[in-house]
Amino acid sequence: MNRLHKHFDLPMVAGYSDGVNDAQATIHAMTRDIALLVYPGFQILDAAGPLSAFEAASAFVPGSYRLAVIAREAGPVSSSCGAMLLARAFDPADDIDTLVVAGGDGVDAASGCAVTVDFIGNSREARRRIASVCSGAYLLASAGLLEGRRATTHWRRSRDFAQRFPEVKLEEDRIFTRDGKVWTSAGISAGIDLALALITEDLGEAVARQVARQLVVYYRRPGGQSQFSEMAEMQRAGSRFDTLLDYVRSHLQDRLDVDELAEWACMSARHFSRCFSEEMGVTPARAVERLRVEAATAALESGCGSVQEVARTCGFGDPERMRRAFIRTLGVPPSARRRSTA
Repeated sequence: MNRLHKHFDLPMVAGYSDGVNDAQATIHAMTRDIALLVYPGFQILDAAGPLSAFEAASAFVPGSYRLAVIAREAGPVSSSCGAMLLARAFDPADDIDTLVVAGGDGVDAASGCAVTVDFIGNSREARRRIASVCSGAYLLASAGLLEGRRATTHWRRSRDFAQRFPEVKLEEDRIFTRDGKVWTSAGISAGIDLALALITEDLGEAVARQVARQLVVYYRRPGGQSQFSEMAEMQRAGSRFDTLLDYVRSHLQDRLDVDELAEWACMSARHFSRCFSEEMGVTPARAVERLRVEAATAALESGCGSVQEVARTCGFGDPERMRRAFIRTLGVPPSARRRSTA
């Protein structure tokens, strides 16, 4: 029985579900211990991203999280770039609510460390949640936590991961997955998406939105969204419009007409439209529509909100405009991408 069940008569707590409760501040007030496991050669952003998200959540809801960096041995642990984090030695007896395992180039060596693998494996029953960022999934799989479960990892490692762990149901094109108490995510920025999802589960949507705003990241890419983007595939390396398209992706609710985009690119509308079309192969309006359809598709496939909500958050304004855009882009209506709730 977890700590929530010990201290609350759950049927009497309105709106409570899986630790999410926007209405009851008393549940928000409990402290959850988050431990970030690192090893020599870990990826610094795999650790720093989630830690920053939980730190921001604690600023908005004081006392909600207590953070720790843990490793096999106490002391400074060097990342793949040489920067170090100071860790305490992990202990199976630690009262950890959520264990997050970082990825990085050192994961192969760490997967061969019996002490580290056993610690993670023994966390199966002892922790409320276990998560990995990027190639940290290798450690979860080595510990037997992913057998028969859905999981993801960075796309560069997908082929090798599938060969080494055929018993895992690898979803190689997902940003993050959840299967029971085990969560896995793709590389670096997806670790922040994963942390936001965990914060949402604990503290509710409103707090997670505040955290995303504080970190200046998009709130919130659903786990089912592809690691790849149609527009990213069209972009050339070093394109002058790379940052513009990143801006569009994070401001889909804005008007985003040619005049606005041209102003953002510091070009006249006519010159911008011509240059963009020549380089990208589509007009600015068509590019914006494709990005909106891409985001809406991911939201619908992940079951994130109603059709009306998705149409609004992705900048279509209303479901009918979204339907027409889907037909033009995908040849099917949004209903064809709606996740089954059966």
